Amino acid sequence: MPELPEVETIARGVDAHVRGDHIVQVWFGSHREPFKTPPAQQAKGLEGLVLLSVHRTGKHIVCELGAGSSARRGLNQRDATPTAQWIVHLGMTGRLLMTTPEAPVAPHTHARLTLGSGRELRFVDPRRFGRLEFRDLGRSASFGAPGAEPLTIGQLEFAALFHGRRLAIKSALLNQSLLAGVGNIYADESLFRAGIRPRRMAGRLTRAELERLRTALRQVLEDAIRLGGSSVSDYVDADGVRGFFQLEHCVYQRTGLPCLRCGTPIRRILLGGRGTHYCPRCQS
Repeated sequence: MPELPEVETIARGVDAHVRGDHIVQVWFGSHREPFKTPPAQQAKGLEGLVLLSVHRTGKHIVCELGAGSSARRGLNQRDATPTAQWIVHLGMTGRLLMTTPEAPVAPHTHARLTLGSGRELRFVDPRRFGRLEFRDLGRSASFGAPGAEPLTIGQLEFAALFHGRRLAIKSALLNQSLLAGVGNIYADESLFRAGIRPRRMAGRLTRAELERLRTALRQVLEDAIRLGGSSVSDYVDADGVRGFFQLEHCVYQRTGLPCLRCGTPIRRILLGGRGTHYCPRCQS
């Protein structure tokens, strides 16, 4: 599943392509799974609106939309007030791709948004675990992630998240109601950089250990965003380009290989049903 760096990379790429463009026509596929809002309702709401901006919230891509007439009169897009949102969750295998209407349509394409510029924004999802949602902000609240933002959370707020938690720190990092966007790859890599074993009970970590973890988590996520995310399966960005952070992985999917710091073989365990990788010497 794409995690925070991959979703951030895609959102930034889409934003660079579509900011200020308007939606001329919308096509949706017949499979019902991807639609959190009925496709007919989404199409009616989307057509004619302007894409003011695209950003990440948690593991979701949020397209901020505004009235087309206001944008065509030349209002500054940064000052325009969104009237709706199109929210994309990529699920396990979802892709949000920029292309042209003439480009071959990939199998498992569930949405095609034709834009005034002549480009097309497509949602492709072979396993259909992704979700598409439309919100009219005159009737609904804007979308918000349930957990804190890992890239900006402060020291005290971070420590408070885990106070008294009687669960493994790896499981706590994956809890989206605590931290929004952290997944398996970056939990493993952050715990390695912080020198903390994934089975340690979250509520028993010291303030110093939690601060090491907060710093490591932010550094790992920022490094991954800089390198375009981790392409460990079929992830690509909005232009179809693979990421490079998988080349920097220290523990994730390196079972049995020597630790890059100490040479000890990397171990893999199951924790909360998730494959978990760590160095038994560097992490305590």
